Amino acid sequence: MKCFFPVLSCLAVLGVVLAQRHVAVQEGPLYRTEGSHITIWCNVSGYQGPSEQNFQWSIYLPSAPEREVQIVSTVDSSFPYAIYTQRVRGGKIYVERVQGNSALLHITDLQARDAGEYECHTPSTDNQYFGSYSAKMNLVVIPDTLQTTAVPQTLHKVEQDPLELTCEVTTETFQHSHLSVAWLRQRGGEKPAEVIALSRDFVLHSSTEYAQRQSLGEVRLDKLGSSTFRLTVFHLQPSDQGEFYCEAAEWIQDPDGSWYAMTRKRSEGTVVNVQPTDKEFTVRLETEKRLYTVGEPVEFRCILEAQNVPDRYFAVSWAFNSSLIASMGPNAVPVLNSEFAHREARGQLKVAKESDGVFVLKIYHLRQEDSGKYNCRVTEREKTVTGEFIDKESKRPKNIPIIVLPIKSSISVEVASNASVILEGENLHFSCSVRTAGRPQGRFSVIWQLVDRQNRRSNIMWLDRDGTVQPGASYWERSSFGGVQMEQVQPSSFSLGIFNSRKEDEGQYECHVTEWVRAVDGEWQIVGERRASTPVSITALEMGFAVTAISRTPGVTYSDSFDLQCIIKPHYPARVPVSVTWRFQPVGTLEFHDLVTFTRDGGVQWGDRSSSFRTRTAIEKAESSNNVRLSISRASDTEAGKYQCVAELWRRNYNNTWTRLAERTSNLLEIRVLQPVTKLQVSKSKRTLTLVENRPIQLSCSVKSQTSQNSHFAVLWYVHKPSDADGKLILKTTHSSAFEYGTYAEEEGLRSRLQFERHVSGGLFSLTVQRAEVSDSGSYYCHVEEWLLSPNYAWYKLAEEVSGRTEVTVKQPDSRLRLSQAQGNLSILETQQVQLECVVLNRTSVASQLLVEWFVWKPNHPERETVARLSREATFHYGEQAARNNLKGRLHLESPSPGVYRLFIQNVAVQDSGTYSCRVEEWLPSPSGVWYKRAEDTAGQMAVTVTRPDAALQVDTVVPNATVSEKAAFQLDCSIVSRSSQDSRFAVAWYSLRTKAGRERDGPGLDEQEEEGDEEEEEDQMERTALLSVGPDAVFGPEGSPWEGRLRFQRLSPLLYRLTVLQASPQDTGNYSCRVEEWLPSPQKEWYRLTEEESAPIGIRVLDTSSTLQSIICSNDALFYFVFFYPFPIFGILIITILLVRFKSRNSSKNSDGKNGVPLLWIKEPHLNYSPTCLEPPVLSIHPGAID
Repeated sequence: MKCFFPVLSCLAVLGVVLAQRHVAVQEGPLYRTEGSHITIWCNVSGYQGPSEQNFQWSIYLPSAPEREVQIVSTVDSSFPYAIYTQRVRGGKIYVERVQGNSALLHITDLQARDAGEYECHTPSTDNQYFGSYSAKMNLVVIPDTLQTTAVPQTLHKVEQDPLELTCEVTTETFQHSHLSVAWLRQRGGEKPAEVIALSRDFVLHSSTEYAQRQSLGEVRLDKLGSSTFRLTVFHLQPSDQGEFYCEAAEWIQDPDGSWYAMTRKRSEGTVVNVQPTDKEFTVRLETEKRLYTVGEPVEFRCILEAQNVPDRYFAVSWAFNSSLIASMGPNAVPVLNSEFAHREARGQLKVAKESDGVFVLKIYHLRQEDSGKYNCRVTEREKTVTGEFIDKESKRPKNIPIIVLPIKSSISVEVASNASVILEGENLHFSCSVRTAGRPQGRFSVIWQLVDRQNRRSNIMWLDRDGTVQPGASYWERSSFGGVQMEQVQPSSFSLGIFNSRKEDEGQYECHVTEWVRAVDGEWQIVGERRASTPVSITALEMGFAVTAISRTPGVTYSDSFDLQCIIKPHYPARVPVSVTWRFQPVGTLEFHDLVTFTRDGGVQWGDRSSSFRTRTAIEKAESSNNVRLSISRASDTEAGKYQCVAELWRRNYNNTWTRLAERTSNLLEIRVLQPVTKLQVSKSKRTLTLVENRPIQLSCSVKSQTSQNSHFAVLWYVHKPSDADGKLILKTTHSSAFEYGTYAEEEGLRSRLQFERHVSGGLFSLTVQRAEVSDSGSYYCHVEEWLLSPNYAWYKLAEEVSGRTEVTVKQPDSRLRLSQAQGNLSILETQQVQLECVVLNRTSVASQLLVEWFVWKPNHPERETVARLSREATFHYGEQAARNNLKGRLHLESPSPGVYRLFIQNVAVQDSGTYSCRVEEWLPSPSGVWYKRAEDTAGQMAVTVTRPDAALQVDTVVPNATVSEKAAFQLDCSIVSRSSQDSRFAVAWYSLRTKAGRERDGPGLDEQEEEGDEEEEEDQMERTALLSVGPDAVFGPEGSPWEGRLRFQRLSPLLYRLTVLQASPQDTGNYSCRVEEWLPSPQKEWYRLTEEESAPIGIRVLDTSSTLQSIICSNDALFYFVFFYPFPIFGILIITILLVRFKSRNSSKNSDGKNGVPLLWIKEPHLNYSPTCLEPPVLSIHPGAID
């Protein structure tokens, strides 16, 4: 015990650290019946993961205990095998989740194949497998053998009566089970009340309503035998009324000790009606008649009237002349006295209880001695405790006497008919009545005969004593079709019917009756014979048959109605069919054709050529006669002509065939149909209408009077031009409101501008010509046609009339276009922007469109040229001047407000100079949508002068001379002191200046242009030889031939250019200069030469190597100091200058590199060669390849 708690603590710790899954399923085996609803629970505990777990159910069938069959899953809808898929989808098998870790398997309609071992599996949600994940149990499916039966019935009880009902409950279950049985009462829609029940533990109990009565023994439940359960209610009460049924349940105990109702059944019900107590009763005696003949039967009925008769006890006794005939106790067993007992044994008498309240005494063959008084007595009895009966109240009705007469023949015969004179085809009905002094003693045989006017007798039909009817030989066929019928209406009355009579049925009809009685030996014998007759006269149908046609309206107007009557004589009854045919001969034709036929069976049959009559013709047959009336409404020309009726008389034969007896044709009737007189009047008034173009022309046409309220009008609108002889049709509106455009509307394009309107008043028509044009001027009028609808729904023109004319004049609107006439002068530099304004001060219409055009007069050019144009559609177009002067990319148009147009010329050039102006055209839309120019005006002029910038180019003119030795190098600097623009470029060229006595020029100059006439005379004597030229685009020209290969170019800064001549020779001695051209870009990005400037000459002397340089220098003191003393400070200053220039050129190159699209010339590090001797001065040179 001491180690228990430590172990328990360790287990608790382990449980916290690692839980163990456990799956539990309901304990088996479970026994359930087929067809029942079963549930099996499954729980899982000790799991990890989500609180809601999933469940999967499978079964191992007894036929394959090792094979798993999947049934249903809460996580996978495709889990079930095919055998269970349909039941799962249909909801007959499903899983009910009770909690997250608990679920119920439901099988709603259990089947025998569902028996087996069930497994509940829970898919793992643990970090690792530990514990049990499934559990199994067994299910046994047994047949449902419980049976609960009771006899369905309806019982009528009286208050305080007892009630006993039984119910059979059986079962054949082999397992140990208990039964529970209960009797319940159902009344209407109320909840069933438990009368008494026997539980499965054999305990009786009742509901609250019956608990007290059960305790007093008033309500009992007894088991009779092994399967019968009887309900007894000793004293019924009115509240017990309702349907009683029993309900049984079969219980079985599950392994867990609980009881389960495997099945439950109920029996059919017994309806119990409880009548409150009433003990009174009455008795009456009835019979058919009081006078009888020997051999006739008689029946006496003793009727008992009381409440709850079936549950009470009554005794009945019969008496004849106060003598007892028979008695009957509550057991309904009759006891007869000796005499009547013999007759009852021979079947001549019967005493019986017909129902609970009716008792019968019947004598089948009366005797003469049976005459007398009959009566019955009813006594109520009460049953004692010992089972004996005690008589209580007794009642009897009044006596009924009867008389039985002996048999004797005393018959008489009478014949009657429905008519003595009939029309052929009518029915004949004869009755033959047999009269007797008393009751007929036997049977009758009857023969019907016809005696014609020639006294020929023929049998029509006869009836023998056995009731068999046979027709005569000449009437056999008519009888087979029902044309002749004989019937025994009553035992002594016989009838004969002749249907659809014919003329040959005329004559004397006779009824021959024979009376038969049965002798003692059973043979029939004639007692007597009687006969009677009646005459019948038949009139032929065709006698006097005639037909007449009449009309009261031989002349009618269009749309009126007329009637035609066909009178048939004589007057025939409705059963006599007469067919009537109306025939018609239209005006202008020679043949009649059938219009309509009223057939013999009452149908109407139209002729083949009567289609126009059908909707307007009514045919009527009088109920009291065969007269046929033809009514035609809305008459027209098609109904004019001659009419005639033809009548045919028909008779229907007994075999349902028809025979035409006669045909008659009437007289002719002529009908005339006239058109109505017109009353059409159209307004003749004239008027004049003047309006501005694009306004609507409103024309009216008024009908003052018309023939009919239903008149329709066709209106034709015309216009008459002075140049035309007749008016031209514009528009036609037909009487059916259809539009037809005339040729004038098509030619002039008026279709889209016409608007026709018919006013509500009906007689006023208007035509509106929208957006009137000048060409619409003319004389307008309308032509009105009156149309009426004929009765055959065809429109016809009755009359026509022309209206008065309307003179219409359409003019164009007055021009009010006006432009600003302001003048101006403008001087502007190149690349700036020019604004040309065109202001519209007034216009003719706000709906107008403007075309704006700018043009320019160039100097020395007399004709103007178009610069740009803004079309009416606001499309901008360039003129020929724009294409010629490259204005397309420099023009810009603005319209800041309506009527104000500004044209901007951007980046102007000199060639843009000129006198500018604008011209405006105003366009108006015509009514047909075509635009036309209504006005035009030109604005004031603007003189524009574009100038180029002033030239400011200046080249350094102070350049020192130099002396170099042969083979040495000398430099020619070209320094630009000032420039005209920062955007300018330079073309530099170096020249050798020689007098004309020198050698010829070896190469062309930079630009071979003639010198100005005002140059100095000495320069005319100079000869220029180009050494090297560099264009503004940094393209080198050819080197001069004497210096070819010895020239090196350097651009030390944007304004400093240097040319170095290498390997100097004595021939290089002379004067040199540089010429600079300044180029600027035009607004069209084209470069032009603004100006040029030339530097002062530079004197270069090249010493010949044949003389001693040292002697030359040393012999001249000035030259000696110049060579050995002056160069040092000079070169120091030069080096400092070069460094400053280099530093400045670097900064300027960063700003000017690529400026204006021209690359700069870059200089690499120069090579400085210096010699300390007086013979070689320092040299700053650019070697080949030093220029990038």
